[in-house]
This record gives sequence, structure tokens and C-alpha cells, in this order.
Amino acid sequence: MIFGEVDAGLDEVPGVVSVYAGRLDAPPSWLRHADVTHYAASTMKLAVLAALHRAAEAGRLDPDAPVEIRNRFTSARPDAPPFSCARHEDNDDAVWDRLGKHAPLRWLAERMIVRSSNLATNLVIEHVGLPAVAEVWTLAGARHSVTGRGIEDFAARQAGITNLVTAADLAALLDAVATGATRPGPIATPAGCAAMLDVLRAQQVRQDIAEGLPAGARLAHKNGWVRGVRHGAAVVYPDDADPYLLVVCTTTPLADDQRGDRADAAARRLAADISARVWRARHDLTPAGSPATPPSAPR
Repeated sequence: MIFGEVDAGLDEVPGVVSVYAGRLDAPPSWLRHADVTHYAASTMKLAVLAALHRAAEAGRLDPDAPVEIRNRFTSARPDAPPFSCARHEDNDDAVWDRLGKHAPLRWLAERMIVRSSNLATNLVIEHVGLPAVAEVWTLAGARHSVTGRGIEDFAARQAGITNLVTAADLAALLDAVATGATRPGPIATPAGCAAMLDVLRAQQVRQDIAEGLPAGARLAHKNGWVRGVRHGAAVVYPDDADPYLLVVCTTTPLADDQRGDRADAAARRLAADISARVWRARHDLTPAGSPATPPSAPR
């Protein structure tokens, strides 16, 4: 196993580090705790993006029709009052600056990804619905991931309704989108999948996996972070090798910055180091085995 030494080194990292690495449309080359669930943070926005494109292709909504930008959302807990987002927890002033005005859902979906806007995410969820997001996970073949509520729906969170992902499930969704851009797949039409990849390539928060790649390396990706959690999920497109998937999910004290800095440097370096090592092995990403080598149990 070409990543055996790296895997052993990660055993010394506190918490749980999950990794999925391998070429598109192929068995993985490296699995580490790939089926362990983590709090999703903003990686759940990948499934929300796909749900919007599916709804548009089915004619259930027009992504270019203007919708009102408001900060009032339906809780996933049936008996709870509406909830709202906190502007200081968001990363995108552009959406907040339009509060009380109108903007197309397509634009909101882009801001949800490229700047990880929480307000835009909840607006898109309000229009596509959580069942549509669940359908995306099912169609991708995800086994453990769930998007049970919007962001900052604290009443739902207190009731145990949460958002979870695994490295393997995020890889399955990205694989379905990336391969679906070249041939019909389960998530959307090739045109829809290509449009999603364009949004993921336009990502402006180039941290985590992106930081471990050479300057100018092409990737389509989404990351996510909250205190104690730091994730990155990407399709990487080397010029000299086949495209590959890399997902790194970490639930670790390294991401628990007591100063409240969400972009914790140690957790980012960990993801970047894993990314750099996979990049160096990009010509040797052969399947780890059939069936794939199982991850060791987390401590």
C-alpha cells in the first residue's frame, strides 16, 4: 500500500482523520476510516447544489427566476418556530447585502459554494426541500450521509436532527458528478453535472486540499469547517495524470481554535499535507485491492 507510512503517521493525530483517495470511476487507492461519520459542516452544500440542478432539470423550479432574499427559515423540527442565520457566522457579504431584495436561485447556489454562504444555502434548501437533498445522497450511493436540517437550525439540532458525511459518501457524490459530466449518470444530465463542476472549480476559499497542490493545479472542490471539524472534498485534474478524487474529513482538537478562528492553521496543514502526498503519488493511484483495503478502526 503506497500510503501505508502516511496512514501510520495519521494514527498519531488526535481525533479521527478519514481519507478517500483514488481515480475517478475506479476503486479507491487509499481508504482510512472512510465510512466513519463526521459532522458535515459546509460539505453538505454539495448535495444541496445537486438537488437544485435536479429540480431545475425536472421542471420543478426555474433557477433563473428571482427569489426574495430573507433571513427566516422553516425548522426541520416540526414544532419549532422559524429560525434565522447570524451574519457574523457567514463568509459572504454579497448575499447579506441583498437582504430584502431579489436574486436568482442559480446565483445563490454559486455563492453557497464559492464563498460558502450559509444564508444562500438555507434559501436554496427552502426552495428545493430537504427530501430532494436526501434523494441526491441516495442516488450517489451514499450509505451514511444525511442532510437533516439547514444551517443554524438550533431547535432541530437540539432534537438530534443533524447533518453527517463520510469521506466515502462525499467521494461517491463527487464521482457521480464528475463522471456524469461526460456521460449520463444518476445525479443530473451531462450539462447539469458540467455546470456543477464549473461552480466547484470557481471556489474562492482555496484552503485545505487546494493548499497542498502546486500553484495552478486544477481542481473542483468544496471544504467545510466548524470548531473541531475541518473537511475538504475535491476532484483534482493533473495535466500529466488521470483525474482523481480526494476527500479528507477530520474531527480533531487541531481544528478547535480557542480564539474562535474557524480557519484553524493546524487542521488546514494536515489536509494540505495529505493532499501534497496524494499529488506526489498521482501516477500510482492503482486500486488498493478488491475488495478495497478496509480502514483500521478509529481509536
